[in-house]
Amino acid sequence: MANRSLTLPLPDERATEALGAALARQCPPTAVIYLEGDLGAGKTTLARGFLRALGHAGRVKSPTYSLLETYDTVSGRAYHLDLYRLADPEETRWLGLDELETEPGMVLVEWPGHGAGGLPAPDLTVALRHAGSGREARLAAHGAAGEALLAGVNTLTA
Repeated sequence: MANRSLTLPLPDERATEALGAALARQCPPTAVIYLEGDLGAGKTTLARGFLRALGHAGRVKSPTYSLLETYDTVSGRAYHLDLYRLADPEETRWLGLDELETEPGMVLVEWPGHGAGGLPAPDLTVALRHAGSGREARLAAHGAAGEALLAGVNTLTA
C-alpha cells in the first residue's frame, strides 16, 4: 500500500511556496486539494507557489472576498477558493461550482470545512500549522490520485 500521509517542516515562506510548486509539478489536471489551517498558517502562500509553478505570473491573493478566483495557466485551468467567509455550507451553491463540472481544472480550497457537502471530494489534504518560527505541513492522500501526488512530492523532497 502506498504512503497515505507525509509530514514536512516548512522553516520559512520560501519553503511553503516551494511545497506549492512541488505539488503543482506533480498535479493531475483535475486534482482537488484542500488547504487547512488557522489564519496565517500559510494556505495562500502555498497556493501562490502552486499557481506560479503553473505559469501564472500575476498577483495571487487570497480570494477572501471574491470567494473564487479562476486562473488559466499553461497547465490548464486552476481554481482557488477561500471559503472562510461562508456562514453556511449551502452558500457554495452560489459560487458557480457547477463550472468545475463543465470546465474541469485543478482546485485549491482554503477553509474547506466551511463548504462541507458542497465541494468535490479532495484527492489531497494539506494541513498547515505553526511550528516554532516556521510551519509544518501534513499531507494526506485520499484515493489513488492523492497517493500518486503524495508519492511525487515525497520523491522531490527526499
